[in-house]
Amino acid sequence: MSTLLTINVKNYQPQTQSFYFFQQPAIYTGGGQVYSNSLYSQSLGNYDATGAILTFQVNLQYYAGIQQANTPPQVGQSSGFASASRAIDLATAGGAPNDWTTATVSPLGLSAPVNGAGVQPGAFRITTPSFTSPPYYNVGSAIAVNGGIVLSNFVQANPMNNIDCQPILKYFVQTGAYTPGNVMNFSQSSVNAALSDFTGGYTICNVSLQANGNWSTQLQ
Repeated sequence: MSTLLTINVKNYQPQTQSFYFFQQPAIYTGGGQVYSNSLYSQSLGNYDATGAILTFQVNLQYYAGIQQANTPPQVGQSSGFASASRAIDLATAGGAPNDWTTATVSPLGLSAPVNGAGVQPGAFRITTPSFTSPPYYNVGSAIAVNGGIVLSNFVQANPMNNIDCQPILKYFVQTGAYTPGNVMNFSQSSVNAALSDFTGGYTICNVSLQANGNWSTQLQ
């Protein structure tokens, strides 16, 4: 049975607030600039008036993802359209995890992961084929959220390249509306956001936006 990471949000401000969720970008080796996508966005009324709680759940399973795009990533715009993903393991210092997948662009896809030599511990590897842009391709870390698999953070792919991706189990909650699947400015959005840090083995984080604008978080 898969493990779910859960963030429960309560809004104690008098007015209804919109919230959006996003992930700490993975550590990438072999790629260029790292981009982040918004993962989920929803409005939430005052808790005392409505009793409403906004719940965001992510499957702990790691996924490699590839996405086709007509243009390079632009903040505020959709990161792309057609996509493919594969459940994948993270490399370890010992053992033989299936930590390496090879991308194709015609058709768009990722091969069944195999064990690869030289993948950094804690990471998985995506190998890209030869291609000519446009179209462009984004590759990186995908997650299973709200019944679908979405590209959480990524780099723009270069042809015939190895990209190692080390996911980080840290998620953020911020006020405002950001369409899921749109590229966002992580550095800007993470300022004064609530951090849910699941790296210590926790699986639940209760987040509250207080009436004074401060956040409180409690891990379980």
